[in-house]
Amino acid sequence: MSQPRHPLRGLLAAQFFGAFNDNAWKLIVALLAIRAIAPEVGTSGPAFETESQWRTTFAFVVFTAPLMLVSIPAGVLADRLSKRTVLITLKAFEVLLMAGGTAVLFVDPSQWKLPLVVLGLMGVHSAFFSPAKYGILPEILPHEQLSAGNGWLEMWTFLAIISGTVAGGALLDLAGKSSWMAGSVLTVLAGLGFLASWAVPRVRPARAEGGVATTAKMALAAMRSDRILRLAVVGTVLFWATASLVGQDILIYGKAVLGLRDRAVGLPLGILGVGTAAGAILAGKLSASKVEYGLLPLGAVGLTLFLILVGAFTPGILGTLILMALLGVASGMLVVPLNALIQWRSPEDRRGAVIALSNTFVFGGILAGSLAASALSKAGLTASGILLAASVSTAAGTVWVLSLLPDAFLRLILIFLTHSVYRLTVRGREHVPPRGGVLLVPNHVSFVDGLLLLASLDRPIRFVVAASYFHHPLLRPFMRSLGAMPITNSGGPRVILRTLRDAGRHLDEGEIVCIFAEGQITRTGMLLPFQRGFERIVKGRSTPIIPVHLDRVWGSIFSYAGGRFLSKIPERIPYPVTVSFGPPLPPGTPVHEVRRAVQDLGETAWALRKGGSPPLHHAFVRAMRRHPRRLVWADLHRPRISGIRALAGSIALARALRPHWHGQQRVGILLPPSVAGALVNFAAAMAGRTSVNLNYTAGRAAMTSAARQAGLATVVTSRTFLERAKLELPDGSEPLLIEEVATRVGRGERLLALLLALAAPLRLIERACGMRDRPSTDDVATVIFSSGSTGEPKGVELTHFNILSNVEAAAQVFPIQPTDRLLGILPFFHSFGYTVTLWLSALRGMGVVFHPSPLDVGAIGDLVERFRITFLVATPTFLQLYLRRCTPGQFGSLRLVLTGAEKLPERLAQAFEDKFGIRPVEGYGTTECAPIIAASGMGFRTAGFHQVAARRGHVGQPLPGMAIRIVDPESFEALPPGTPGMLLVKGSNVMRGYLGRPDLTAGVIRDGWYITGDIAVMGEDGFLQITDRLARFSKIGGEMVPHGRVEEALHEAAAVDTQVFAVTGIPDERKGERLAVLHTLDETAIPGLLEQVAASGLPKLFIPRRDHFVKVDALPVLGSGKLDLRQVKRLALERLGAPAGDT
Repeated sequence: MSQPRHPLRGLLAAQFFGAFNDNAWKLIVALLAIRAIAPEVGTSGPAFETESQWRTTFAFVVFTAPLMLVSIPAGVLADRLSKRTVLITLKAFEVLLMAGGTAVLFVDPSQWKLPLVVLGLMGVHSAFFSPAKYGILPEILPHEQLSAGNGWLEMWTFLAIISGTVAGGALLDLAGKSSWMAGSVLTVLAGLGFLASWAVPRVRPARAEGGVATTAKMALAAMRSDRILRLAVVGTVLFWATASLVGQDILIYGKAVLGLRDRAVGLPLGILGVGTAAGAILAGKLSASKVEYGLLPLGAVGLTLFLILVGAFTPGILGTLILMALLGVASGMLVVPLNALIQWRSPEDRRGAVIALSNTFVFGGILAGSLAASALSKAGLTASGILLAASVSTAAGTVWVLSLLPDAFLRLILIFLTHSVYRLTVRGREHVPPRGGVLLVPNHVSFVDGLLLLASLDRPIRFVVAASYFHHPLLRPFMRSLGAMPITNSGGPRVILRTLRDAGRHLDEGEIVCIFAEGQITRTGMLLPFQRGFERIVKGRSTPIIPVHLDRVWGSIFSYAGGRFLSKIPERIPYPVTVSFGPPLPPGTPVHEVRRAVQDLGETAWALRKGGSPPLHHAFVRAMRRHPRRLVWADLHRPRISGIRALAGSIALARALRPHWHGQQRVGILLPPSVAGALVNFAAAMAGRTSVNLNYTAGRAAMTSAARQAGLATVVTSRTFLERAKLELPDGSEPLLIEEVATRVGRGERLLALLLALAAPLRLIERACGMRDRPSTDDVATVIFSSGSTGEPKGVELTHFNILSNVEAAAQVFPIQPTDRLLGILPFFHSFGYTVTLWLSALRGMGVVFHPSPLDVGAIGDLVERFRITFLVATPTFLQLYLRRCTPGQFGSLRLVLTGAEKLPERLAQAFEDKFGIRPVEGYGTTECAPIIAASGMGFRTAGFHQVAARRGHVGQPLPGMAIRIVDPESFEALPPGTPGMLLVKGSNVMRGYLGRPDLTAGVIRDGWYITGDIAVMGEDGFLQITDRLARFSKIGGEMVPHGRVEEALHEAAAVDTQVFAVTGIPDERKGERLAVLHTLDETAIPGLLEQVAASGLPKLFIPRRDHFVKVDALPVLGSGKLDLRQVKRLALERLGAPAGDT
């Protein structure tokens, strides 16, 4: 049966009217009893105060005694019948009671003894109402709403107490001698409560058997077996005993100390109720979708403090009301988590019984509190003295209970942290069962990961922690309070096994155990390989494994982002963090599957960043303003462009191009890597335009095709560039020469652009640059046409969030420092050149030195040396050129050399390291993924730590926020680690689609997974190896022959450092395909090479025939440095002719 949209409304209304009537009638009876003694002792003085205290106590006892005596039968009824039926029946009974009370007062308006009988029956009514009211909450609310639901229920309850207490005296005062009129008002309200009770959702009975004795035994057994439940009941009893004593005493305090009249005597108590209602709502909010017992210390300390202030200082009416409000807030902080704990920890089939037995104890405490107030008064204590006595008992009870729950103090700290320093978002909390053993396996990103996990759940967690942290003097008290288990390698296998056995024992006892399977906090920003310790913990058990991922913690001051711990300024406060709990995995799940589940959670969590992510140009503006004087760009013509100059220049250029770009969404750009090219691209972003950087190495026909597909009306270019590169413009697009546009930017425009750059709001800058609509991260930022190395170029649409996701993920892997500088030689029509050279560098504060040609080796060496370049990103083809002609001294400043676009030969990597002292590492990406999918980073080494970020022959690990699958190319079934298969990628960096080609998009994106077309192998440690593209296989006689494998064998035989072979497949009539090889060697060397290849053990099918080698002057490459596979195949077909019949 579906639940109503607002399941609490009927219950809240019914409870409000019932609590209102209880308190109004109770006060009416008490005031009638006090009026009756006036003729004997007067209306003031010690005798009046003592007699008033006694009669008020007697009225409270009459109301409370039934609550204590019949709670157990009430629990039986609440479990055996539908709680909704119980509530409706009791509301009908309340109407009869109020009508009877009204009749009694109508007969004798000064009568107080018969109304006292009605008050006792109201106590019976409330005793039966309470277990049904509280017990139904977990049945109509999901667990994550339980604290909030209790907050709302307590708020309306205390508002009813307030209004009922205030209204009771006011109604009696207004009614005068016709006191029955007050009763008639309460009768009408009881009727409204009866009507509201019909809106309570229908629920089933909890169980069908069990009498009073059985119910009491079952409830008591549940309390004995659950320590937290037992302590929650004890805490609730202590709270309500204190509340009873204080609530009763406040009435006397109002009359005797503050001198309030009957109609105002309930005002302090009313304000106390208002504060309690506010505290209840605040407690529900601070609990953040869980049952948060960390609020208990805060509420208990507040309760003690404010009682002392009221009792010791007698602060007058205003001061008393303020302190009553604060006292109420503290009370709300106590009552909500205590009630929620009892409801949550009670077994479902005994919840009503547990609440009823708890009520018995609670009402006993209330009675004891009421009797204590009377006894203390008779002992000679004043109303103020009684409040001080209450503060002492509260302090003692607080110390005792919290000594049994020491982690409550830690949870209190977490509440402050997660509502000030951090902004915590928790996903998948429902996957963690409310009871029973659970093993959490999260990633490990910072020193506060454990605290964030504690703040995410409402169950205690035992952590397996490094012994060095467990025994640290500052951490030891917290570790002991959490029951953490130290583990160390120094003690040998026995010590480790003992800790793992202890962890298993705690699982058997129904506790949550957490182990960080990486074994260390990541220093590389990557997910480290998982250790096998958790397999030992769950071995032979049925305990589920819950994968957990902590997102956005990297970058906080407690992580090693930037290579530093603590010694960095937070990027923002509060710092957003997402904790994701995945579906439970069976205990026998292999390590690699658990690791993959954690990685998948990271991909899902990364997508949640979109809501708080700015468009790219917003991030650019903020980055430039953050470091206005830092070098951002440089080239041979402009040796230094600072942050503020880059921003002002982009604004000025956007304003100058505004009339030319009017009515265009996509704008063409035909410029090399240069300051001018960067300015135009950022100007397009500031103007809300989609940039289309044309591939000027692909020829006029390809550029015309791209311009036509993108609908480009204009192309921004340079006369100098066109002349030097001898380029022709694409057909159908108007050229906008940057030299001419720049002359129109006068001194006034430059000054305006500078002022806008310095201080203008973002929206004003956008409007000034010609942006029409408000930008969104889902807007397309650029269209990058694929290289066309395997077919017709396609326009890849990349959104702002695609690029920003890739930038943030790459920044987590590459340890960028303020002094780092990147050599910008990759063209902007290349996705790596666009994302990394333009956006990563600008948004992460890394200066870029541009040069238009990566082939200009002399200039490259000079620039690296002069500007002290630290990051070099290039293809292996370009590295071969630098290896030959650059000197070791020129490359002496490099910290990282990253290659991509094609496989890095081991011989080239070794030769580069031998000459320059730095080993190139590989990365991998595709234009469709904006572009980086995997990358090798810089490892971490120090005493006791060695974290590997690169492996030879591998392209690194997937970037954070991405999910990877290796599947069978035909069935798409997932393959185990170490097995070659098709590589699929999922993440926020995956393109929106191909421009104007939904058919092609559907062919490569399946259920959110991008099909790369590459064959890859993933190891258990997470490192990825690309073996070849599926398109670079030839199917010969039914066997798949990888071209890359053949190329590797030929290069090894030739013993060369540069690429001299390119393998392709051409049609064959008999076997389907045959291998063809383009090469640049002397023809006479080929027979000897083939003999060496055959002797190397390569399968015979993989060895090309001698007459299938084609000599060329140079292997064809694209402008990005990648091998031009289309041209390779075309040349092979031209030279080898029509399909042959044999190979």
